[in-house]
Amino acid sequence: MTAGAAVVHSPGYRCDIGPHVFPMAKFGMLRERLVGAGDVDEAAFVEPAPATREELLLVHGPEYLDDLEQLRWTPRTMMSELPLARDVVDAYVLTAGGTTRAAREALARGVAVNLGGGFHHAGPDRAEGFCYINDLAVAIRVLQRAGGVRRAAVVDLDVHQGNGTARIFRGDDSVFTLSLHQENNYPAPKEPGDLDVGLADHTGDTEYLARLDEALGRVWAFAPDLVLYQAGADPYFDDQLGGLSLTMAGLEARDRRVLEGCAARGIPVAVTLGGGYACDVADTVAIHLATVRVALSLAPRHAAGEPAR
Repeated sequence: MTAGAAVVHSPGYRCDIGPHVFPMAKFGMLRERLVGAGDVDEAAFVEPAPATREELLLVHGPEYLDDLEQLRWTPRTMMSELPLARDVVDAYVLTAGGTTRAAREALARGVAVNLGGGFHHAGPDRAEGFCYINDLAVAIRVLQRAGGVRRAAVVDLDVHQGNGTARIFRGDDSVFTLSLHQENNYPAPKEPGDLDVGLADHTGDTEYLARLDEALGRVWAFAPDLVLYQAGADPYFDDQLGGLSLTMAGLEARDRRVLEGCAARGIPVAVTLGGGYACDVADTVAIHLATVRVALSLAPRHAAGEPAR
């Protein structure tokens, strides 16, 4: 593995979805914070290429992809809760390419971050919940096809259950899906994955981290060749679409559980940002910034195969 984490991002991730609870501006804001604080040099960002149709077909059906390409409002696209416009679809296809690139970089470097992605509600044949393309699934299928990955795990710590990812990988013994989420929240009903941990409303740091530790034991036992970590910011106590009560310190501790656990076991990990709808968008950006900083701090140790401390 090469020392140093890759940080993948493109200005093309941002698109015009009009007045909306999803803060599309957060991706660019996070990039600016990373550069301004000296965490990442502007020239060091890895620019992704859009996922190809062939790559998307490893996960999504041709009729659904045709709907997206032709911007057709059908039962397959209408549950997105987003506009169906050229720049929106292109942004999601590009983000899928970004998560795939981050996964490739993780195999080479030990850890990589896509400043976007984590669109875990998109299923094989339909959009759902702000998600048109399931970039997590695309990345796994592309790397499995290439032979670089045999067994993969998705560690989904968004406040909402990763129903689309669970549906895509149902019955597939080569992919382990963990979702730790608020039970009384979207989606309903839930789509059973390999391990679903539904938490009560207002669960705070202490109980959350204890349940996460238990769940991660199952991930480590699966012994994946790659982890895709969906690091949603929406378990935060002041999130508009969430009902858990994690603090920023609790969320950073969550990130360390996952990323240090991967580093200690020599498991490459690619991070996506997932949801985040804090009343103040600056809080969402701060949570994502802390996640990226944990990943950056672990990269040299991960690449050297040194245990986390």
